[in-house]
Amino acid sequence: MRKFLILAVLTLPTASLAGIWEAPKGCDVFMTVQAKACRVSHFYTCGADAPGDQWRVDIDQEGPFFYSRIDSEAQWIESYDPIKQTLDPSPADPASFSELLASGIDTWDFNLSRADGSGSRATGYDRLTGKTVVIDGISLSQTEVEFTEFGRDGTVLRRSRGNEYLNPDWRMFFAGPGETDLGDGQWLPIDGSPVEFIFPGEEGFLSTQPKYDCDALTAEGPASVIEVEFEP
Repeated sequence: MRKFLILAVLTLPTASLAGIWEAPKGCDVFMTVQAKACRVSHFYTCGADAPGDQWRVDIDQEGPFFYSRIDSEAQWIESYDPIKQTLDPSPADPASFSELLASGIDTWDFNLSRADGSGSRATGYDRLTGKTVVIDGISLSQTEVEFTEFGRDGTVLRRSRGNEYLNPDWRMFFAGPGETDLGDGQWLPIDGSPVEFIFPGEEGFLSTQPKYDCDALTAEGPASVIEVEFEP
């Protein structure tokens, strides 16, 4: 729900033959997260970005499928899936990590534009529940979240509701259990909760192979090697 500039054309490398993900030139990975729903993510910062900006790449069994950048307020600034999507200027109600920590709730209302000419509006809120959970030794605050994305004609494209987690020092959110409606009125369960936090020097750091909730027949297979080209 929070999705995430590179100033020149940049081709991001993906899995090497050894199963190790390589960050773009000028960027440094600071954390790998193995999560439920067969996903491993790498979090990194780039010297060309504004202070506080953070990138994330999500990888499944077939390789990287989503890149995103957030700012220091955890606003969704830019993403690729693989179509580029960016936050429109002057949001009606910008997302604010600081407001959430200070008051316990943050509402948001902003527009997004895609490189194919389409666009959408996202509204919702994050609320601290007051509960703290510990996952792999990391203490996280639980949130309640509701999110609705509308097409430019007002059609509901998708809705999500449930719980997420945040780390106030890292100024980022992590997925949690909930449910989603892809516009057809049917709510389906989802859970992308983190399972392992892996830091530089630890086993599994930069791995391209997700570990949890993967198909047993293919979980040991190598990730596909793909390239995503980011245009300025």
